[in-house]
Amino acid sequence: MPRKKPFSVKQKKKQLQDKRERKRGLQDGLRSSSNSRSGSRERREEQTDTSDGESVTHHIRRLNQQPSQGLGPRGYDPNRYRLHFERDSREEVERRKKAAREQVLQPVSAELLELDIREVYQPGSVLDFPRRPPWSYEMSKEQLMSQEERSFQEYLAKIHGAYTSEKLSYFEHNLETWRQLWRVLEMSDIVLLITDIRHPVVNFPPALYEYVTGELGLALVLVLNKVDLAPPALVVAWKHYFHQHYPQLHIVLFTSFPRDPRTPQDPSSVLKKSRRRGRGWTRALGPEQLLRACEAITVGKVDLNSWREKIARDVAGATWGNGSGEEEEEEDGPAVLVEQQTDSAMEPTGPTRERYKDGVVTIGCVGFPNVGKSSLINGLVGRKVVSVSRTPGHTRYFQTYFLTPSVKLCDCPGLIFPSLLPRQLQVLAGIYPIAQIQEPYTAVGYLASRIPVQVLLHLRHPEAKDPSAEHPWCAWDICEAWAEKRGYKTAKAARNDVYRAANSLLRLALDGRLSLCFHPPGYSEQKGTWESHPETTELVVLQGRVGPAGDEEEEEEEELSSSCEEEGEEDRDADEEGEGDEDTPTSAPGSSLAARNPYALLGEDEC
Repeated sequence: MPRKKPFSVKQKKKQLQDKRERKRGLQDGLRSSSNSRSGSRERREEQTDTSDGESVTHHIRRLNQQPSQGLGPRGYDPNRYRLHFERDSREEVERRKKAAREQVLQPVSAELLELDIREVYQPGSVLDFPRRPPWSYEMSKEQLMSQEERSFQEYLAKIHGAYTSEKLSYFEHNLETWRQLWRVLEMSDIVLLITDIRHPVVNFPPALYEYVTGELGLALVLVLNKVDLAPPALVVAWKHYFHQHYPQLHIVLFTSFPRDPRTPQDPSSVLKKSRRRGRGWTRALGPEQLLRACEAITVGKVDLNSWREKIARDVAGATWGNGSGEEEEEEDGPAVLVEQQTDSAMEPTGPTRERYKDGVVTIGCVGFPNVGKSSLINGLVGRKVVSVSRTPGHTRYFQTYFLTPSVKLCDCPGLIFPSLLPRQLQVLAGIYPIAQIQEPYTAVGYLASRIPVQVLLHLRHPEAKDPSAEHPWCAWDICEAWAEKRGYKTAKAARNDVYRAANSLLRLALDGRLSLCFHPPGYSEQKGTWESHPETTELVVLQGRVGPAGDEEEEEEEELSSSCEEEGEEDRDADEEGEGDEDTPTSAPGSSLAARNPYALLGEDEC
């Protein structure tokens, strides 16, 4: 019998790693990183800088890796629509970490909170979005794909040749995701551009406005979403700003969970999460405004009476419904037809398309990640039909939903357009997955220099022996103080886990509990005018009328999540509504789950 060959522990570890990689079916041979702090091989390779002579694609970091076991029966690859962003060099990451430790934070003036869209996107420059190149029916699919790939590489080279990486923002480098946008624009009769009211300029690319209203000749509806997170005067100011600069826009104010702005807000509520019980989605503010905008656009070409009747039914149900048995009532409501789009939907449909075909208006919902596209669809439908998440890139391919027999909604994955925004602001806007940020401290410093984070969270300086004494703060100090207060410690040395604390602060800002709102140009000088504007008073009354007066609200202090294990957790809207879905309905004493049909808890698609 031959003698066994010696096998070291290191070789055994490598063998187990290769076995796991083969089992997961990772084509690139890299392990998916479930923890962004785990010095994994993928992290180390992604931080490695490359030479200037290499292709642009070599500088790309691919995020949101999903485990897969090869292509599915329909050829679906879960990593096909991953976020592709430009990779930060190791030197740049280290430089920002050093600045977070040394740079003393100074509060900025109110004028610096004003954002001008001309400074962000520079209309007329190369900061455009990729267009589908011309094609003909004589071209094969392979020829078309190759032509689109060449055109996209030329688009990237033009942008990176005009601006340095330090000036450019994060933007999408994945052609597959841009193809989703092309298809949605081609099949839409009306385009909804959803923006976050806290920073609408960040989410409004002028190039898309010019393309939709000019070349395509479609109507563009700007939806200012999450208006419950901003003062009513600021909402009205942004509305007039866009009306003045883009006169062809139809502007709609929307929020899935309105609240009465006249209710005083407790500063200590930063640590509390409001959990609603009841018909949350049916109380959305804005569906009726959106209906009126669509009626003005279609001008009788489509019968929208069924949509108006549905809104009336939802309002009546929210008014008369109580807190009992609403889970069952929602299940018995009218079904929503969902169409899963496959690769066949990406085939060219022709340069021209019939508008309002078969008496159906198709409304395409486009926008940046985390602006609330899926939540808006849930608010229009009146119940949760689309999963929502605070993780950018959660919606990976577009789907269509029939709101009524004559109204079809199309949900497009979030897309990041190129701009000159600071990358720290993009992180605060939820464009970059927080759990995968290599250096979150400068984003915390950007936030703390614009709102008093240390005051709102009652933080004590790490080096302060006397709590009443004043000490200069840097971004690292804020993260360390928050880690000390929340008890975030590292596993081995039990030091303050500043990385986890920084992630926690960024999630608070993304959820709106640390609310940072930007202003249109000139808002500081005209703030009094906007506060006394008639539309401001009207908005206050409207939010108070449709607010959560009939819902039960509970506030409880929770262990604020921060680490990357919550990457798949739902966003602000999902936290308030989705957790209510998970709670089992209250039952009479003595009843048990065995008395009910366990398969009734699953939908048809889940069985």
